[in-house]
Amino acid sequence: MIPNGNATPLADIPELEFAGFRQRVLEATGAGARISALFGFPTSAQNIALMAVLAHDQAGRLELLRSSPLSKSYPALTPDCPQAHWFEREVAEQWNIKPEGHPWLKPIRFHAPYSPAGGDSTNRNAASVAPGVTSYFQVEGEEIHEVAVGPVHAGIIEPGHFRFQCHGERVMHLEISLGYQHRGVEPSLRGGPNVRTLVAMEAVAGDTTIGHTTAYCQILESLGQALVPARAQYLRAIALELERLANHTGDLGALAGDVGFLPTASYCGRIRGDFLNMTALLCGNRFGRGLLIPGGVRFEADAERLEKLDTQLTAAFEDATSAIELLWNTSSVRARFENAGALSRQTALALGLVGPAVRACGVEQDVRRDFPWGIYCFSQMPVSTFPSGNVYARAFVRWLEIQRSVAFIRELIRTFPDGPVQTLAMSPAPQHLAVALVEGWRGEICHVAATDAAGRFAFYKIVDPSFHNWFGLAMALREQQISDFPLCNKSFNLSYCGHDL
Repeated sequence: MIPNGNATPLADIPELEFAGFRQRVLEATGAGARISALFGFPTSAQNIALMAVLAHDQAGRLELLRSSPLSKSYPALTPDCPQAHWFEREVAEQWNIKPEGHPWLKPIRFHAPYSPAGGDSTNRNAASVAPGVTSYFQVEGEEIHEVAVGPVHAGIIEPGHFRFQCHGERVMHLEISLGYQHRGVEPSLRGGPNVRTLVAMEAVAGDTTIGHTTAYCQILESLGQALVPARAQYLRAIALELERLANHTGDLGALAGDVGFLPTASYCGRIRGDFLNMTALLCGNRFGRGLLIPGGVRFEADAERLEKLDTQLTAAFEDATSAIELLWNTSSVRARFENAGALSRQTALALGLVGPAVRACGVEQDVRRDFPWGIYCFSQMPVSTFPSGNVYARAFVRWLEIQRSVAFIRELIRTFPDGPVQTLAMSPAPQHLAVALVEGWRGEICHVAATDAAGRFAFYKIVDPSFHNWFGLAMALREQQISDFPLCNKSFNLSYCGHDL
């Protein structure tokens, strides 16, 4: 086991025969551990093993293990561990290795495999399938009908396909098909880091620039054993919480818009912009591009800038409080929120949901507390939860997190340390593997990197929180009115491009 943001020699990661690997994953998840990442790991040009990163929240440690090289198939984990469901579909698609017994095996990104197991690892000749071209689950019976939505949607949003099986207005099953935003990010990172790597990390999910770039910087810093100055850690944390504030505020405004409550919808759209402008105050870019670099941050923040940030934060929070509390004080809004998209605690845990989605089911789970890094090791925030698991809960958890993020930023500004904002250049250790978890605004971000003998990236894996949570949205729609879909969808507000990579 290793702490978050640490590297370990590849040779030290236990390699188990697949039966032992499978048993250990099931034992750990049965005892409360979570699968942060499960992926096909090339051990040579000819062989692929399974690698697992298991998060033990109570212990604050990450367990790494890998299987022996696989053949064309292996006994699926999913029937006994539902949170492995999406991961195993990805493994099958990327490496042509079939998880036998998987209940609904199909592509998730619709791309050609990186390498057929036992074949040439440079093969790119296998044809991709157009996204969405697949067999869909069907419910048969009298008066059952099917509704297909997307991938092109009204408004300026990313593409995704939703297939509803309905009886009248009641949704019996929702199937979500993605892959339209697939860009091949992970394969492009091999051979790095280079001048393009940081730019790619900032664009993994545009609304989570700080979250993903923080994880990448931790990867390089752990591989290079770099100590990031305290002043840089403060600035990183401020930027991460500003990202959370902007997105949570925008989501609450959008949720208000979905139920036709215009006062909150109108104001939150503007206030979201105020929080984005605070990030621009730090680095010149509203989404934080260019701020983080391995070893620290690129821009300094003097006393005058911090004072201006504090003033703007106070004003924006006062406006947000006035706008958002209208939601909780309006009975028609509460009724719509409370009667839509309920998800049980048991289902959320079984599916391995993360972030506000799982905290809205009453689960105390937050990387900032359970696997702290940087300044979070010394100044922790309470975990914000609500027990009902419905749209109201997912909205209210956001409001709790807004309040706590504002208080946290104010404390950081008050105790801001002196010193440099960058450390010296670092060289990644060869033949090591590093893992970094970050609590992004959607939930847990996981980056895993392995280096070759020259210290370059031989493999890089990214798990966006949306990867964990899309199936949670599908389950939240069961037995709901189809007209509640926009509201439920926005209450999760998952990333298409962060999933598709």
